Amino acid sequence: MTRPRTLAVGMLLAAVVPLAACGSSDPLGTGTAPGATASSSGGAGRSSLTVGSADFPESALLGELYAQALEGDGLTVQRTFNIGSRETYLKAITGGEVDVLPEYTGSLTTYYDKASTAKDAEAVYAELKKILPTGLTVLAKSAAEDKNSLVVTKETADAWSLKAIPDLVAHQAELTIAAPPEFKTRQQGLVGLKSEYNLVPKEFRPLKSQATVDALKNGQVKAANIFSTDPSIAANSFVVLEDPKRLFGSDNVVPLVRQEVADAKLTAALDAVSAKLDTPALAQMVKEVVVDHKDAKDVASAWLKSAGLD
Repeated sequence: MTRPRTLAVGMLLAAVVPLAACGSSDPLGTGTAPGATASSSGGAGRSSLTVGSADFPESALLGELYAQALEGDGLTVQRTFNIGSRETYLKAITGGEVDVLPEYTGSLTTYYDKASTAKDAEAVYAELKKILPTGLTVLAKSAAEDKNSLVVTKETADAWSLKAIPDLVAHQAELTIAAPPEFKTRQQGLVGLKSEYNLVPKEFRPLKSQATVDALKNGQVKAANIFSTDPSIAANSFVVLEDPKRLFGSDNVVPLVRQEVADAKLTAALDAVSAKLDTPALAQMVKEVVVDHKDAKDVASAWLKSAGLD
C-alpha cells in the first residue's frame, strides 16, 4: 500500500497473519492475495484506492466486482482480499488501510447494534446508515442477498422431523453446531439462537467455511451455519431450516466505503453494480468460483460485461 503504516496497523497485521484462510502472509501489506493483482493504471487526480474483502470466496468475488467497476471508470485500484472476519477487516477500513469493502446490511447492523430489531430490507438499510461510525458510509444496496442460515442434512431433517430452527430445541442435548468462530458471540449466531429460540446446543465447533460444510456432510456435526448462496447446499441436498423469527433478518449486499473517498465518481461506479446485482446472479457467480473453480477475476469480468458495466 502507498500510505504509511502506523502502530495500530502493525497490531492489525499481527492479528490477521495467522488466519489460515488469508492465503497471504501479509494481507494488508504491499503484496496482494493470490489471484489478485494491484492495478497500475492511473486514477484521475487521486491516489490508489484499496478494495478489501472478508476471508470467504463470495466476499473476495464481490471485492473483485467492485475493483473492476472502479478500474473501468479510470480509477487506480489495489486489492487486499481475504483479510479475515468482520472483527478484523472493519479495523482495516476504520484505520484507513482499506477504502472499500463488500458488506451485508443485516449482519453489519447487528454487529454495531446487537439490540437492533429491524428485519425488513429497507428498515435494516435505514438503520445501518444511522449507526455507522463516523468516517464510514454505505452506498446503494443491491437486490442481491446472502444471509446466514442454519442447515442440516436431509437424513437429520428426516430423523428429527426438522423444518424450522425451533424444531431443534427438542434435540439440543445431542446437537452440535459448526460455524465460523465469530458465530459464538454474535447476535446472528449462538447469542441470538438462545435469546430468540431458547436454543443452546450441546457443543459448538468453530470452523472455517469449507471445514463447516465437510463436518456437516461427514456427520461430525448435526447442524451448520452456511451462507444461503453457498452452492454446497444444493450439491449436498442440505435442508435450510426456516427462521420464523427472522433472526438472520435481511442481508443485502452493500458497499461499505470510507467517507473521504466516496466522491461522485466512485459512488456512481459502485451504485451501478448494485443496481444490476441480484441474488440469482450472485449465486451463479459463487458456483462458478467455488464449484467450477473458475478464476474470480474472469467471473467478475464476464458478469460486468453481461450487465453492460464493462
